[in-house]
Amino acid sequence: MALGTARPALPALLALIGALLPGLGGAQTSVHPLEAIIPRGGSVQVNCSTSCDHRPFLGLETQLTKKEVAQGDNWKIFELSGVQEDSTPICFSYCQAQTMVSMSLTVYLFPASEAQVRLELSGWNLHPTVTHNNDSLLATAHDKANMEEEGTQQLSCVVTLGHQSRSWQENVTIYSFPAPSLTLSEPEVSEQTVVTVECEAQAGALVMLSGGVPARLPGPRAQFQLNASAEDNGRIFFCSALLEVAGQVLHKNQTRELRVLYGPRLDKRDCLGNWTWQEGSQQTLTCQAWGNPVPELKCRRKGDNALLPIGDLRPVTREVAGTYLCQARSPRGEVTREVVVNVIYHRNYILTTILVTVAFTIGAAGLAAYFYNRQRKIQKYKLQKAQEAAAMKLNTPATPP
Repeated sequence: MALGTARPALPALLALIGALLPGLGGAQTSVHPLEAIIPRGGSVQVNCSTSCDHRPFLGLETQLTKKEVAQGDNWKIFELSGVQEDSTPICFSYCQAQTMVSMSLTVYLFPASEAQVRLELSGWNLHPTVTHNNDSLLATAHDKANMEEEGTQQLSCVVTLGHQSRSWQENVTIYSFPAPSLTLSEPEVSEQTVVTVECEAQAGALVMLSGGVPARLPGPRAQFQLNASAEDNGRIFFCSALLEVAGQVLHKNQTRELRVLYGPRLDKRDCLGNWTWQEGSQQTLTCQAWGNPVPELKCRRKGDNALLPIGDLRPVTREVAGTYLCQARSPRGEVTREVVVNVIYHRNYILTTILVTVAFTIGAAGLAAYFYNRQRKIQKYKLQKAQEAAAMKLNTPATPP
């Protein structure tokens, strides 16, 4: 049994005043019980009354948690709860004068390991698992309820220690609430196929269907139809069921995914038709083909069928320039897109200048040689003609005088 701690000064002072100043006219204040022994954390009801003939002012002075649970013309009942230590509550009344009386409240600790626990659900004995922690214990039980037991049932917990027992009752609501049924008429379809989406829950529950579905008020059943397109591939439909149980709204959800089969696609947005890059820069050649199933993509250059490296980060070289045909192929067809790769690079202008200069020099020298040889030939020809003319003059006879 625990010893009481130092009591507050105000209750002691009130008790002293009550002892020194008895009520006028013989009116007295009474308390019941005068003594109470409870376990730590327990509760007790205290009845304060007076013999006053007129309706008095009646109360209970304490630092404990209290609640008025009943009253009459000259009495009141208070419940003290969560008591952790010894205390001396004081009942007081005012009937022409004030009178008061105190009670003794003693708290004890019980050995939790020696306590016996019984759990019952509407008279059905459960088999709890009990764990202890110093002066407290925890009892838990797991049981499977039948559909016939749905509704409000009473759960009773009785703890017995020696010849003392404490019990507590609580209402328990047993319910059945499975997840809603969300179905697609076909989970995998081709383009332009009409798909029916349906969501349904058990009786009493309401459902809402979402996932690009027009908004509607909750009802016991929801249905929606769509003409499947490539954009619907991977679309998630979401069904939420609501059920109110004992004033609380419960939720259960279900999801389904729609798969749409469609042929390969090479959009300009995901596969540009013209790339222009600087030689030596780091670039990733990106060309994304879409389709379900996922198509195989290959880009080959016209002329030599060289493959274009797609998706790799690498330095650009002039050898990669050219016009390519990118082809995406799957069991549902194929599609082709032409792609041009341009590479900008700097020429060696110094070498070009030298080569041009050399070519010019060689050309000039050749031209000079040509004119020199031609001039020599002309001079040689003229000299030859002059010699022939001179010889003809020598060989011609002189004309007689």
